[in-house]
Amino acid sequence: MIRRHHALPFGAELVPGGTRFRLWAPRAKSVALQLADAVLPMGAEPEGWFASTTDRAGPGARYRYVVDGKAYPDPASRRQPEGVHGASEVVDPGIYAWAASGWRGRPWEEIVLYELHLGTFSETGDFIGALGHLDHVLALGATAIELMPIAEFPGTRGWGYDGTYIYAPSSRYGRPEDLKRLVEACHARGLAVFLDVVYNHFGPEGNYLPAIAPDFFSDRHHTPWGDAINFSGPRSRPVREFVIHNALYWLEEFAFDGLRLDAVHAIRDDSDPDILTELAEIVRRRITDREIHLVLENDRNEARYLTRNAKRAVSYTAQWNDDLHHALHVLITGEDVGFYGDYATQPAAHLGRALAEGFAYQGEASPFRGGKPRGEPSAALPATALIAFLQNHDHVGNQPFGTRLSTRAAEPALHAGVAIVLLSPQIPLLFMGEEWASAAPFLFFCDFESSLAAAVRDGRRREFSQYPEFRDAAARERIPDPTLPSTFERSKLDWTGPAHPAHAVWLARYQRLLAIRSIEIVPRLRGMGELAGHYRVLGAKSVAVEWRMGDGSSLGLIANFAAEPAHASEIKEGVRILYRSGETPGAPQSATFVLKPP
Repeated sequence: MIRRHHALPFGAELVPGGTRFRLWAPRAKSVALQLADAVLPMGAEPEGWFASTTDRAGPGARYRYVVDGKAYPDPASRRQPEGVHGASEVVDPGIYAWAASGWRGRPWEEIVLYELHLGTFSETGDFIGALGHLDHVLALGATAIELMPIAEFPGTRGWGYDGTYIYAPSSRYGRPEDLKRLVEACHARGLAVFLDVVYNHFGPEGNYLPAIAPDFFSDRHHTPWGDAINFSGPRSRPVREFVIHNALYWLEEFAFDGLRLDAVHAIRDDSDPDILTELAEIVRRRITDREIHLVLENDRNEARYLTRNAKRAVSYTAQWNDDLHHALHVLITGEDVGFYGDYATQPAAHLGRALAEGFAYQGEASPFRGGKPRGEPSAALPATALIAFLQNHDHVGNQPFGTRLSTRAAEPALHAGVAIVLLSPQIPLLFMGEEWASAAPFLFFCDFESSLAAAVRDGRRREFSQYPEFRDAAARERIPDPTLPSTFERSKLDWTGPAHPAHAVWLARYQRLLAIRSIEIVPRLRGMGELAGHYRVLGAKSVAVEWRMGDGSSLGLIANFAAEPAHASEIKEGVRILYRSGETPGAPQSATFVLKPP
């Protein structure tokens, strides 16, 4: 049996003789440890640290820190059993015994991600409830699950992006040991496990860091959530360590196989190396005995974070390819509001470039961003440095009514889009329920205290004023209230869905596509070189793409979202059709993949 423990330089750590408590409060005059039956002074250490070791607090003990007379939960708490405002709990990481399974992770080329929200994925909406549906994910053909953020967040329901205790798995979902059981159950099935982490801000409710350590934030930079986290100003070293140890904590103590860093374009850091680079360097240097994958969401399209050496990613393994999603979405739905407008005039060209070269915007001006240049050249990256998707939590949940593509797109166009995502050399990501064309919405929901809840409700409705159908205030009142429990309940998956004939057709289609990917695409991904993809625009809504695969073969795609057929000259003698979503190659609203041997 194996005991996993990432020793933290802060928070509550079990040590010989008791528990050591350590807090960074650089402006505090005094700090004490508040237990159920005592208040113990903590000694001052250099650089603004306070520490105390006591035998009066073992595993399960509840505690707070008293900073200049006011009591607060521990920012590095491993568990918040009473939520974001309650006392912290001392946790023994070694209480869970891991089986010596020999798990070493999965190579990146094999990864097919299945993104899920724990609260709505299962009937009970928690870590243990998710266990009951892992076999479905496995039978689908996915090879990894990706959990939306699980750090302790306000209330009983939320997406997780407003977490305030980044070391504490949400008490809403269970105990830390329950999460470890879920991870181990995935590994037993050959499924890798990824976690979505948020290092660009803390949630607005239950974040006591500004009171405990004002230097954790800096007014030199601003974000959509207020002052930026202080990664580069004076006294920034403890802040950087707080985030770096968090990444190591999830990877080492919970045995996650990868992390997805949310919206890193909102991180402000003038350091060299910046926090993203330093975090990746430390993870790569420290964990070398198994596959670890680091993924970015980065609207800036900064290809430099995705470079490779001869064997593996130097820094980050891949980035979510929003450009590919946006171009596909425009072609499938015709939507051109907001950022989709950047892709509306030349959607086929944007699709071709995003498939062949990674980013559609590689330094060109973005009209949506006021004409500012966006992106860096990416054609030298392997296709596997990008993650392709048609749906994810953002692009479903940030629709006014949380509607999925299956309820708003024509079947042939959607089928073509699914084939492109699942058979292209980029790494595919699915959003829970997508595989059976679930009609259930996935709405934005939260559970803040009353005054903040009102602001979120009103702000949410204002966001959609750019949509023509919601320019009238009365029309915006129809948008679901994110603070109501019923909004959360409506977002839960209905697991009877896959048994219905119409949904079973979609599920079988996804399974077939992923089986083809496993047999025909995955073995050819390793060794794909620079500039491996090329594209040719066939029409306003049609494009041909070709990739030179790692074994010397050529993978071709004819994608046609027009109402008329596209010229299919790419179908030559000796070329084998892997899959076509339409009756013939180049048919209207279809995608055809072909393979030419070396």
